[in-house]
Order: sequence, then structure tokens, then C-alpha cells
Amino acid sequence: MTQTFITTKEHRRFIEFAEAVRRQHTIGLCYGQAGIGKTLSAQRYAGWDKAGQLLTQWSAFSDADMPAQAALAKSRTLFYTPEVLTTPRLIKEELDQLSMRASRCIDDHLHRGSTTLRTTALPRIELMIIDESERLSPTAIELLRDRYDRTNIALILIGMPGIEKQFSRYPQLYSRVGFAHEYRPLAHEELRFVLQRRWRNLGHTLDPDDFTDAQALAAIARITRGNFRLVDRLFTQIERIMKINDLNTITDDVVEAARSTLVIGIS
Repeated sequence: MTQTFITTKEHRRFIEFAEAVRRQHTIGLCYGQAGIGKTLSAQRYAGWDKAGQLLTQWSAFSDADMPAQAALAKSRTLFYTPEVLTTPRLIKEELDQLSMRASRCIDDHLHRGSTTLRTTALPRIELMIIDESERLSPTAIELLRDRYDRTNIALILIGMPGIEKQFSRYPQLYSRVGFAHEYRPLAHEELRFVLQRRWRNLGHTLDPDDFTDAQALAAIARITRGNFRLVDRLFTQIERIMKINDLNTITDDVVEAARSTLVIGIS
């Protein structure tokens, strides 16, 4: 299921973190609970919502690709998720391919309209973001460390709480870490802001001073604990229950009924 992106305080903090890592040409660690928005923020920063499909489904450029090329030229960032059973060799090949394609896109954007003959695109990437970094084997970690040393391209590794301890077991990589960033769940006020959007998407207005709305809001806060992904999942079920039962009000009973259909693990 595709999650809706909403700009939050944590996303703005991630941007500041990513800019610092990129500016200092260092390695950064970003960690936090599952489902709180780390991946969404990283993809948004990299312009991957526009450029990801272009780089993975490579074909001849068209005018429709101009927004994606502009996004890459702005971010100068790659976003990459290794597969569970991938090998270091495949990671190297895929990163090389993504880097080449992204540099070609950026080069095309920067020289659009130029009549100068260009045979190859210069390397244009300044930051690589690796998601699900717990999947990396020791050899893959050494590959990324070596790549960082050779190219001076900044690197961000994203994962669950504890990755900072995991990577401390690799001193050659860990000694190069310049920043560590904890991505936190939605705070109460931000959760209310997000829920106002959800209420509006269902054709309603959230009024915290209304007792029914306040009860529903409290139930959602208790169930989700500020987890962005869980809010999405819960509202998918809330919408389904309201439609089936022809309801016009989001109540705590509706929220609890929606919660009963979900499998909620420990994040």
C-alpha cells in the first residue's frame, strides 16, 4: 500500500541531517522504529517519487521525464534498497548502474538546449542513501566503505534502532560516521495535524473540542502511538467500516472496530 506523504517536523529534521551529511561528505546513520516515515522522508529528499521509476525502467528520454531529471539535479541523491538475499557483487553493479543513469539524467537537465557534443556524462551524485541497511553483509559493508573512500560521495545508512551498535563492530566504517540521527514517531500535535488531513479526506472535519472526535482521536493516538504507517493502515479500515455500515461519523467504536481487523506487532 502506498503511504501518503505529509511534511512533518521529523521530515524537516531529516532534511537538515541529510544536508549536513552531504555537505560534509561524510557517513550518516539514521535509525528509528518501523513505519514512522524514515523511508518516505529519504525518498522524498532524493526526489525518488519522481525519479525512481525513470532510473529503474530505463528508456529513451522524453519531455515527460523532465520533472524527474530536475528532481535529480536538485537532490544529487540516489536511494537504494538492497534485496534480502542480494550479494555484494550485485549491490556494486546496481549502484554503478543507478549512478550512471542518474548522472546522465542530471547532465541532460543541466545541458538541455546546448549544442555542445557530449560523449559521456560526468559523475553528478553527491549522496547515496541505503535503506534497510541491516540486510548488508560484512562484505557489502566493506564494499560501501571502500566506495566511499574512493569516490568521496556521502553515504546515509537507514535502519532500525540498534544499527549504530551493529555498525560499531566495523571500526573502519564506524570511524567515518559523522552524524547519527534518530527518527522519532509523530508527536501529539503532529498526529493531530495528520489526523485532520485524514478526517478531511473522508469528507469530515476534526474538532478536538467535540467529545466524539476527542474520543476517536484519543483511541487512534493510543493504538498507533504516532506510527505513520499504522495510521495509514488504520484509516484504510476505518473508511471500509464506515462505507459498509453507512456511517457518517468517526467514533471511538469505529476506530476500535478498525483496530480489531489489523495485526499490530511490536515495532
